[in-house]
Amino acid sequence: MQIIPADPEIEKKEIVRKYRNLLRVSTIREPADKKLIRRAFNLAADAHKDMRRHSGEPYIYHPLEVATIVAGEIGMGATSIISALLHDVVEDTNYTLDDIRFHFGEKVARIIDGLTKIEDMIDKPSVSPQAENFRKIILTISQDVRVIIIKLADRLHNMRTLEALPQHKQLKISSETIFLYAPLAHRLGLFSIKSELEDLFLKANEPEIYRSLQQKLKDTQTERNKFTGKFIYPIKRDMRLKEMKFQIFTREKSVFSIWQKMKNKEIPFEEVYDLFAVRIVIDVLMELEKSECWKVYSIITDHYRPNHNRLRDWISIPKANGYEALHTTVMSHTGKWVEVQIRSRRMDEIAERGYAAHWKYKDTIDTETGLEEWLTKVRDMLQEEEDDALDFVSEFKMNLFADEIYAYTPHGDVKTLPAGSTVLDFAYAIHTEVGNHCIGAKVNQVLVSRKHTLKNGDQVEVLNSDSIFPDEEWLKVAVTPRARVKIKQFVKDQHRKIILQGKEKLSGLFSECNLTDDKTTLQKFIGFHQISSFEDLYRMVTNSDIGLEDVKRFTQEGEKRNIFTYLSRPFIKTRPVNNMSLAETIVEKLKEKPESLLLSDDIAHIKYIVARCCSPIPGDDVVGFMNENDSIEIHRTNCPDAIDLMSKYGKRIIKAKWKNKESVGFLTGIRIQGVDKKGFIRKVTEVITEKHNINIRSFHLDTSEGMTKGTIMLYVHDTQTLQKLITNLLSIKDIIKVTRLDRFED
Repeated sequence: MQIIPADPEIEKKEIVRKYRNLLRVSTIREPADKKLIRRAFNLAADAHKDMRRHSGEPYIYHPLEVATIVAGEIGMGATSIISALLHDVVEDTNYTLDDIRFHFGEKVARIIDGLTKIEDMIDKPSVSPQAENFRKIILTISQDVRVIIIKLADRLHNMRTLEALPQHKQLKISSETIFLYAPLAHRLGLFSIKSELEDLFLKANEPEIYRSLQQKLKDTQTERNKFTGKFIYPIKRDMRLKEMKFQIFTREKSVFSIWQKMKNKEIPFEEVYDLFAVRIVIDVLMELEKSECWKVYSIITDHYRPNHNRLRDWISIPKANGYEALHTTVMSHTGKWVEVQIRSRRMDEIAERGYAAHWKYKDTIDTETGLEEWLTKVRDMLQEEEDDALDFVSEFKMNLFADEIYAYTPHGDVKTLPAGSTVLDFAYAIHTEVGNHCIGAKVNQVLVSRKHTLKNGDQVEVLNSDSIFPDEEWLKVAVTPRARVKIKQFVKDQHRKIILQGKEKLSGLFSECNLTDDKTTLQKFIGFHQISSFEDLYRMVTNSDIGLEDVKRFTQEGEKRNIFTYLSRPFIKTRPVNNMSLAETIVEKLKEKPESLLLSDDIAHIKYIVARCCSPIPGDDVVGFMNENDSIEIHRTNCPDAIDLMSKYGKRIIKAKWKNKESVGFLTGIRIQGVDKKGFIRKVTEVITEKHNINIRSFHLDTSEGMTKGTIMLYVHDTQTLQKLITNLLSIKDIIKVTRLDRFED
């Protein structure tokens, strides 16, 4: 990237402008707080004075923008603003945590310490530095939620300025963002930040799709404005007649959510009916919110027919992230479904600013919102030992984005669980011992097994048995992190007991045969009995699968075995050792072509495979990933598996691109939908094989009620060939839709 020479005077004016904007958007009015913010700004400006970002801008721009997000977009107070201004000072400059504590007090120092520890984890050796990093972020939540809120603001600004970085770093950062940061924003109720992070991810990973959808939204804006004007007119009129104070907005669906719906339902942009939602915000006293929101619902349904399956009452029982609203979907007079969201002013602010907005209305966290309950669950998870950071993060993330259900105990106590939870999850939500001995339950007075999936509103009476204990099969049933952690803990404890018992028993058996249980002897023993590991040995001893007779046999044949080993050793060939790792090989190769790894025959000595999960073909944007079996996997950059890998193992990413001309055919797939007519298959195969000379690997067709759906696996040279084929197939009269398969099993 070309850096434009800096003009110190212009930069100085810009820094002052950004600082004044920070003060303007904040709610800080106390002179003492303003003085502390000014002191934090001065310290940060001095600490970062000689530093610049990848874009070439002064580094101080970044903490100023992060603090502005914290103050203006989230609505946090002075402590958070000060911490945002100083969030990189301890990590990147000579200032210490003691300096921060001396100037700004213990609270700010604790937050900065949490933020600094998050960054420190990334440099520690680990199977997955990113997973360790995420784990550290999760650990900070239980101490002070402000740490993660500032971290989210930091990530949001980094995503807004992502274009200054090289592409492989953009992919790593954006993958991390969609993997953990957007779900965290969702769980903390920061809807606006969550939506923007998702859109920025799409912009980085699928720039053409992002730009195309943005343009389509812009092109259809005038038409939508006319429609919404007519739709809300009778609602406005009736609300004014009832002397209600209100505002009505229209909210466009985010580009990312539109794209997700298009992919999931395999529909074009034009068929996404809920491109926007109407939001009605009423000014009303807190004690009247519920009745007034239902009054608005009544006005709406006086004019439009509601879809009762789409009614969502999050006023009676708010979401776990604190979200409160009444949602309904109604049929307009033009035959279009329209989603309407009804909120009070308080609900609206909480919906936009999430966790932070509760402090405006309560001195302490509102436990009824479920946020404190969720944080308690996080703390429970953190109390358990979990050596594998990847498992820990994956199980934690599982609960971040899940829809929720509410189930009741026989006494009417409500338990909030992620959608898809089972009776076993419910049992562990009550108490660990209730979960550990769960045999089944009565759900709405009907007897069911522990793997029964619960529905919203179920009443559950858990049934226990003292003879029932968890085993690894239970992990296939449990959904919630709490249940899975408790099951793993029990299984691990039992495993530990079995191993210890086996060790003690084997030591006694060895002693009877005058053998020592040192490591060398044990290794010979498991080799003699062809046992795969020490753990398997101890388990077999505990279960009496290995006994005294087996030890005696080993002792009696020991001398013969030693002689055989000695005699055969001269004839054993040693394998040549290759000291050059794959990483080193690639580095050497990339010295010749530093821009990227060209996927062609000239790197035949470096193994690479085309990932089956997304089956990239020449023309696709691809990324290479070094796996553990000394080869490189090539994925499409938008492949969910690749995003997951990049978010966890960012340092194994290799820039990759296709050689310009490839003669090899690559396996890909298309899905076709059309009208079942005579000659349908012949017309399709003629276009594929005769017009495009493409080989078909498989052709599967299902026909029902006059419609036909087919999946065709093909060998093509590149994306250009595939796109031409799709265009020509769509020209066949009876074909309605042709789409490329994003994922398939080979």
